[in-house]
Amino acid sequence: MVALGRKFVVVADATALAFAAADRVMARIADNPGRIAICLTGGSSPRRLYELLGQEPYQGRIPWDRVHWFIGDDRFVKPGNPLHNMSMARGIFLDRCAPAANIHPIDTEAHSPYEAARLYEEELQRFYGALEFDPPQPLFDLVLLGVGPDGHIASLFPSYPAVEVTDQWVVGVSEAHVEPFVPRVSLTLPTLGSCREMLFEVGGADKRAIMSRVLEGTDLPANRARSYQGETVWLCDRDAMPEDHRG
Repeated sequence: MVALGRKFVVVADATALAFAAADRVMARIADNPGRIAICLTGGSSPRRLYELLGQEPYQGRIPWDRVHWFIGDDRFVKPGNPLHNMSMARGIFLDRCAPAANIHPIDTEAHSPYEAARLYEEELQRFYGALEFDPPQPLFDLVLLGVGPDGHIASLFPSYPAVEVTDQWVVGVSEAHVEPFVPRVSLTLPTLGSCREMLFEVGGADKRAIMSRVLEGTDLPANRARSYQGETVWLCDRDAMPEDHRG
């Protein structure tokens, strides 16, 4: 199903969701014979995907020395805290599989979320090799995203100023719209959109209400997020989809 310039792919269940997401990650890696950049996401949705990437057959097919791993947002808590997004990914597969130099966390021990945002923006710009995006040359090969119950993506919440920012690559977010109510650091919509593929992974019946609003075209960060250079794919399991969209 294609809507609003996006493709919706519906799979049977949570297991099929994780395997389908892993296959899309591998396809993007295979498409690029050079340096590869993947932007990860937090939350519970990608946990099974990360487990798959860290085990065979996927682990052995990833050219770990060429793949760089970033994060779309993080909670402003110390690494190792259960709320810390990159720590989850590191604990599941990155620290065991990827070279340390290829893991790019947000510095959540900086003086403030705004300082952390500035530092991460500088790191992204050094990696990209420019201070502005060149549309034919995306920053990321793949951006992974989930969607929150209010329609937020990364830490860009509905009606909050950060979702409107277009002149920064990364922003500090002083308060969250949903639990946990801790400060955040988030890539902005233009930064997330600088990718060859934006892949949403959405599973479970608790996502059905927000998926109804997404499919209705409600003005939400989730409906404003898209790849500017490539594909925008919503990968959902049947439980997450409204009944009339499960085909």
